[in-house]
Amino acid sequence: MHTTPHDWITTPVTMDLLRGALDLERTAHGVLPHRLTARARAQNTDAALAMAASQPSGVRLVFRTAATAIELDTLATKRVYVGAPPRPDGVYDLLVDGRLAGQASVAGGNTLTIDMATGTAAHQPGPVGSLRFTGLADGVKDVEIWLPHNETTEIVALRTDAPVEPAPDRGRKVWLHHGSSISHGSDAASPTTTWPALAASLGGVELINLGLGGNALLDPFTARALRDTPADLISIKIGINLVNTDLMRLRAFGPAVHGFLDTIREGRPTTPLLVVSPILCPIHEDTPGPTATDVTALGAGQLRFLAAGDPAERASGKLTLGVVRDALAKIVEQRAAEDPNLHYLDGRDLYGQADSAELPLPDQLHPDAAAHRRIGERFAELAFAVDGPFTDRSA
Repeated sequence: MHTTPHDWITTPVTMDLLRGALDLERTAHGVLPHRLTARARAQNTDAALAMAASQPSGVRLVFRTAATAIELDTLATKRVYVGAPPRPDGVYDLLVDGRLAGQASVAGGNTLTIDMATGTAAHQPGPVGSLRFTGLADGVKDVEIWLPHNETTEIVALRTDAPVEPAPDRGRKVWLHHGSSISHGSDAASPTTTWPALAASLGGVELINLGLGGNALLDPFTARALRDTPADLISIKIGINLVNTDLMRLRAFGPAVHGFLDTIREGRPTTPLLVVSPILCPIHEDTPGPTATDVTALGAGQLRFLAAGDPAERASGKLTLGVVRDALAKIVEQRAAEDPNLHYLDGRDLYGQADSAELPLPDQLHPDAAAHRRIGERFAELAFAVDGPFTDRSA
């Protein structure tokens, strides 16, 4: 299989070589990083959440080495949507001493064929694939391999032509973030260009991204995972998935948000905690969910979404993004009177009306690569500003 003249060293992948994962499951092929704890996964019964948590957004191999060549064998699970254009293979980003030094994709892998019209999915097993980075500079360096943010990835083998050791702690603060598919990465170009990854880079912090596509739903087990994960900074971005799924009415929303925040505060009573409301999403600003697939667009080979609710249903407590923002702002204002480390950010300050006109959501729901960059830059400007919510005021 290996045609290069290197003397390869195979290093077992363990948690001390990973950042951004909360658990590492041993599989028949290798190891599978998860972004939810085993306890949380045991309490989950939703296949979409299980898939999202196994997609390694923000998860990266991090090590120090003098290697000039690196090989990685992985087994991906790739999604195919019936009627929609093929999705590109997931991207791996290589960073050397903090700078992008290469990108690659891995062919093959399992295939999950999803029929949005019927809500069914079929799994087809496939082969392990490999990627190789060569020509790295001589000398000891810190290497990061960011796994594809939107592709379940089992790590089968890590090979290098020099020994590896865990990278030293750089003393950076750890930022723990939870949100929807937009935080997960949606249509970002690569794993280091999702908006949370960009914001973390600009803010000089270590990211743990619990953005879970379609599943920022105030689940108690997610709150406990946030509570139990060591972090210096925490943010939660809540709203769009509750509207997407039409999961609850306003009567349940307020207590659920309080309960979610209460749980986090049980373990992190004074950690800076930023509540972020949804970015602008025109189809759901004043129209409730559920979100539906645009069947007409799907027939034309395009994946687009529409709001299937009725604006009149707001009167009975159905959620829209406008309703969610108003409620979140009031909840944070109420709690902040006794919790000075709790803060609120209106998501439209990250992506608002002018941004929507310039960089519209291609499928009516998810930002594209350019919008991810803008959201990441805006978040860094606001959260890590001199007087921002993530600024250390103890100095």
